[in-house]
Amino acid sequence: MNKRHFLLALAAAIALPALPALAAEPRPFPPNAKRGKMSFGYVPDIAIDGKLRQLSPAARIYSDENLTVVPASLAEQTFIVNYTEDMDGNVNLVWILTPEEARLPAPNQR
Repeated sequence: MNKRHFLLALAAAIALPALPALAAEPRPFPPNAKRGKMSFGYVPDIAIDGKLRQLSPAARIYSDENLTVVPASLAEQTFIVNYTEDMDGNVNLVWILTPEEARLPAPNQR
C-alpha cells in the first residue's frame, strides 16, 4: 500500500463514523413553510391536499435525503411535504419529508 492509499484509508476511517451524526441533523425549514400532501402530475401541475396548483418556473424540490430532484421524476407520486409559495402563489420550494419530519408540526404551526 503506497502512502496515498494509506492516507485515503485513514481519512475514510475517520470520516465514516461521523456520517450518521450528520444525517441526524434536522433540516432547517423556513418559518413560513406550509405542510401538505402533494401529488405530482405533468410539470408544472401539482395538487396539494386535493387542490390544483402549479410549480413556479424556478421551483426547487428536495428529496427526503435533501438532494434536489427534477419534478418530472416524481410524476404520478404523492408525498407529505413542506413547501413555500412565491408572490404569485405558485409553489417555489418543496421538501419531501422523512417519516420523522412528518410527525413534527409544520414550521408555520410552531
